[in-house]
Amino acid sequence: MAIRTIIVDDEKLAIQGLQLRLEKFEDVEIIETCANGREAIRAIKTEKPDLVFLDIQMPGFDGFSVVKGVMEIEPPLFVFVTAYQEHAIRAFEANAVNYLMKPVDEDKLADTLERVRIRLAEKKSSEEAEKLKTVLAEVAPDAAEEMADGEDESADRFEKLINVKDRGQIFRVEVDSIEHIEAAGDYMIISTGDNSLVLRETMKDLERRLDPRKFQRVHRSKIVNLNQVRQVKPHTNGECFLVLDSGAEVKVSRSYRDVVARFVH
Repeated sequence: MAIRTIIVDDEKLAIQGLQLRLEKFEDVEIIETCANGREAIRAIKTEKPDLVFLDIQMPGFDGFSVVKGVMEIEPPLFVFVTAYQEHAIRAFEANAVNYLMKPVDEDKLADTLERVRIRLAEKKSSEEAEKLKTVLAEVAPDAAEEMADGEDESADRFEKLINVKDRGQIFRVEVDSIEHIEAAGDYMIISTGDNSLVLRETMKDLERRLDPRKFQRVHRSKIVNLNQVRQVKPHTNGECFLVLDSGAEVKVSRSYRDVVARFVH
């Protein structure tokens, strides 16, 4: 199946150069090119492409503004194309498949397209599973219920790695290494036992990315990795402390004491 692709760049020569490089990939179909961000938003909403090669530095709407402008629909995969290395961090933050430096290197382009194929295959598998679940709900409701229960218990849909931009650098943190997380306004302080990093994200959004079988809120502003709890220390007024593998102690408020019950049954 063809990868329906849009190229966005305010430089005509850059579009032509990328078109030439993409000709060697038989599964890539360029359905439209755009010279600015406004055209890109309109084309993405109309054509619903699989993939967009998106220049970052454009007058008016830059590449990141385009991404924000299509969030109301199911967005395509984005590959940022830039002449400026400093945009790489923001590209990762925008969850791009990859970013490519101008002039585009053919080997890196091939590697990027392989990543795109993998992401599209994963997406298609997810869609097929949803279709199957719908059919099962009609013809075999008991089987559909079992399937839904299995999905709920699956950890595959939760993050294994989290990209954290801290002090101008990107750290790739293994989720299982996270010991506890504490909210500080619109920031999350992620502690891994021997290191602490600051992530700009809300508690609610971060919770959605973590497997609830491992990560539980134990306080209005704290999440703990249950696999790293080694001791429960009772405290006054129905509260207690969880002692973690590093020796750190995290207070559990009364509102979340049901989390502790699994350790003392």
